[in-house]
Amino acid sequence: MTCIGFHGPANPDVAGSFARAIDQINSLDYIPDFVIHTGDLTHLSTPAQFDQVKQMTRDIKTPHVFTVPGEHDSVDDAGQKYRSVFGADTRGDGWYSFDLAGVHVIGLVNTLNMKKLGHLGADQLDFVKKDVAALSSDTPIVVFSHIPLFAMYPDWGWGTDDATEALSHLRRFSSVTCLNGHVHQLFSKTEGNVTFYSGTTTAYPLPRPGEGPAPKPLTLPAGRLHDALGIREVSYTTGTTALALKEDRL
Repeated sequence: MTCIGFHGPANPDVAGSFARAIDQINSLDYIPDFVIHTGDLTHLSTPAQFDQVKQMTRDIKTPHVFTVPGEHDSVDDAGQKYRSVFGADTRGDGWYSFDLAGVHVIGLVNTLNMKKLGHLGADQLDFVKKDVAALSSDTPIVVFSHIPLFAMYPDWGWGTDDATEALSHLRRFSSVTCLNGHVHQLFSKTEGNVTFYSGTTTAYPLPRPGEGPAPKPLTLPAGRLHDALGIREVSYTTGTTALALKEDRL
């Protein structure tokens, strides 16, 4: 989550934090096959904010940058401006899948029809079912979305109401990894063959579940912000059933 366009004491320079994350990616001793952004590229989904994110992501040394929208990327138009910039080769409201480096990756959109929780909808559920139907059960699957695909903290909307049906189509696979943003903090859990990981952010931290009546940007003491921000590296070695994840602070 970059939240380009955010202005507040929790992070007075979100663009600078995102640039720092890009520098860290570009400093790796290899070129990643692709980079994923789990949504909330912008804070208020203005054309200028989307253009700034697009220009900055072009500096990432990787063949591919894949994104899904967050709720901040669709605040006034159901994601139309987001899709006009980042929606090439996607289906429906911006979902899609691809195969790279032996892994099948699915990008899902669960931020456009929210009441309280995230929501996928019938068309997207049908897409998931058909998308994986022909895959071998030993194919490693990675799913990424903005809002968690598990009930992390429903009182704050940190969950997806129809995720169980989407995951039912993935139960036969030996390795399923679900990545999400939205919550601005690290969290992980495993249910059977599915492991869920919530990533941190390059924007600002949020409180832990239940710490307060609602999640609002946290302002940390001077010098502590970048300890709470970061990026995640995910790698897969053929022949293993789990993906390796590594956290890097900004």
